[in-house]
Amino acid sequence: MSKGAGAGNLVSIGIMGGTFDPIHIGHLILAEEARQQLGLDEVLFVPAGEPPHKPGQVIARAEHRLQMVRLAVVDNEYFECSTVELDREGPSYTIDTVREIIGLLGGSARLFVLIGADEARNLMSWRDPYGIQALATIAVADRPGSDFETAVGALPEDFAQELVHLQMPGVNVSSTNIRERVLSGRSIKYLVPDAVERYILENGLYKTAATDHG
Repeated sequence: MSKGAGAGNLVSIGIMGGTFDPIHIGHLILAEEARQQLGLDEVLFVPAGEPPHKPGQVIARAEHRLQMVRLAVVDNEYFECSTVELDREGPSYTIDTVREIIGLLGGSARLFVLIGADEARNLMSWRDPYGIQALATIAVADRPGSDFETAVGALPEDFAQELVHLQMPGVNVSSTNIRERVLSGRSIKYLVPDAVERYILENGLYKTAATDHG
């Protein structure tokens, strides 16, 4: 959060959380589309420490996921990796992350929480969704098989009307698919940045179905 934040000027910052297990081109394209469509000064990628909706499902250890995110965003001057959730004990709730980032910025930023339409369908199961909406704008991107209108249609009307729609190219790639490809020995080239592909292969990640890869 160094590109203008805290300098006395109001900046617009996107918050993109997730397990990033691993980070892939879909994450990066969403972030770049959000940056352009919303006029963001910066997008913060925030790897989750303990994702509350994925108990026992995280495969790679936190240090690996963090390093993959850092490798993926290093060549984009508008992208930055944040460790606020990894540094915090307990489950990684978005409301806590938003509050912490506001505290770090001292009210000098307008925040946008960036999510896919597949996640948006479950927003009412998040901790304090209205609290998140009171502190940040929630921007929802189309995903293959889950568009904005369908996703928000199941949400309370007063909540749904405050959501922002992000146009998103139909990139049908997921972390689950990438892990399955590595496990079966198939290529992941062009599905993740080159540096992330090398990191996965050099560290032997996702070679087995067991959790907590070293």
